[in-house]
Amino acid sequence: MTSIASVTLEVADPAAADRFYSAAFGLGDRLRLRASEEPTSGFRGFTLSLVVSQPADVDALLDAAVQAGATTLKPAAKSLWGYGGVVQAPDGTIWQLASSSKKNTGPATRQVDEFVLLLGVEDVKASKQFYVEHGLAVGKSFGGKYVEFAAEGPVKLALYKRSGLAKVAGVSPDGTGSHRLAIGSDAGPFTDPDGFAWTTASESASV
Repeated sequence: MTSIASVTLEVADPAAADRFYSAAFGLGDRLRLRASEEPTSGFRGFTLSLVVSQPADVDALLDAAVQAGATTLKPAAKSLWGYGGVVQAPDGTIWQLASSSKKNTGPATRQVDEFVLLLGVEDVKASKQFYVEHGLAVGKSFGGKYVEFAAEGPVKLALYKRSGLAKVAGVSPDGTGSHRLAIGSDAGPFTDPDGFAWTTASESASV
């Protein structure tokens, strides 16, 4: 089964981004960085989600991110599905921080249970078929709205309609230019129907 080893963000200043992510989230080799000056504006068509066990952990990660320089897009709050908030890193990447639990069960930690890459695509069904043909197994599927693939590696992949993902993130769906993202996997290299680039895991350069 195809697995995703890492996500590489293309940023203007890798050293500054490394300082931010080390202070905010501490994700190790799952998150990599490399320099890029590719033009990009508006919504880049994806978000990264950190799933934790309780609301206190969401708050701890949000606080650490904001203190390190992130901008709050959606303050943490309860919802039908749990508790979460959204921030934008200084490099422009949007991060969702979430827990399916609405109650705390212990002291706050910054332990991340799941690291999820959500791609905003134009046609969820077509993209789902594309990824199945490239070796990914479907874990959950909700018609043309959302698909979650079974996770075998450090990073889980899900597909969302682009406009819906932008709404969840609290931003306009409009955007142009580079996604500023490379997905490191044993399935690469290829580019998907929405222009997201996959590379072999060994090609994803880090700081």
